[in-house]
Amino acid sequence: MANKTAPDSTRRSERSRRAIFDAALALVGEVGYDKLTIEGIASRAGVGKQTIYRWWPSKAAVLLDAFTAGAEADYETGLPDTGDLAADLKFVLRATADEFNDPAFQAPYRALAVAGANDEELSRTFVARLLEPGIRVYTDRIRAAQESGEVAAGIDPRMAAEMVLSPFSQRWLMRTGELTYDYVDTLVDLALSGLRPRG
Repeated sequence: MANKTAPDSTRRSERSRRAIFDAALALVGEVGYDKLTIEGIASRAGVGKQTIYRWWPSKAAVLLDAFTAGAEADYETGLPDTGDLAADLKFVLRATADEFNDPAFQAPYRALAVAGANDEELSRTFVARLLEPGIRVYTDRIRAAQESGEVAAGIDPRMAAEMVLSPFSQRWLMRTGELTYDYVDTLVDLALSGLRPRG
């Protein structure tokens, strides 16, 4: 008689979790955050809504986990360091502009930004998981440029990173203008004009 092994509950749980993440990300793009529901996510994912409630307390929590899944791995390698800070920042910010202009990225990010405005805990978690690691890799790259003499010694690398990233984020979030390569290049050049050593 053939040996029958019990179903792998860990694998099944991971499949369900992945299906829930995919469903949440797809639905928020289709119906918007206001119409996104646990019931809708469960139906799309092919799971019972109690499965979702067993793991998450709200649709915001589901969406946050779905959107930030794998984010830590994305930041592990840091920013490129070719020895040319301007070129490296432009390269990464151009790629970031492409991502921010992708509707599949925009929908969950904007939804979480709106939800976070009214939910301090959600906002803090979003910052800790996604924004802080992003700021940190820029800070590390600017600090390396400072050590090589590209950035003035008295500059705070964290503040310098925020000088680059904040206008980018503000322009996108408030829709004050398009995120174009020309905009990114100008932003980097303007920021670095105030960061380079004098004399």
